[in-house]
Amino acid sequence: MSAAQVSTEEKIRLAMTILTTIVNDAGVPRNIRRAAATALTYLRDTKLSPAVRAANAVGALDEISQDPNMPLHARTKIWQVLTTLETIRD
Repeated sequence: MSAAQVSTEEKIRLAMTILTTIVNDAGVPRNIRRAAATALTYLRDTKLSPAVRAANAVGALDEISQDPNMPLHARTKIWQVLTTLETIRD
């Protein structure tokens, strides 16, 4: 396994860890937790390439990233995940 593959998988693992904290945070509105759970599902789909998994997750999170009802801590985490996933390329 090359260094690039390791770093890509590490980025995906980091994103999954952050998304899991959002999904389990009862202080985050349900629609945002649902979008985070959907993004997690996309990231776990190992049948797809890492870039496709990341792009699907970004798509799920992009719309809710601007939700005015999102708590500030959750918004920061979502932006961190988006920034990490947007660097993943095949």
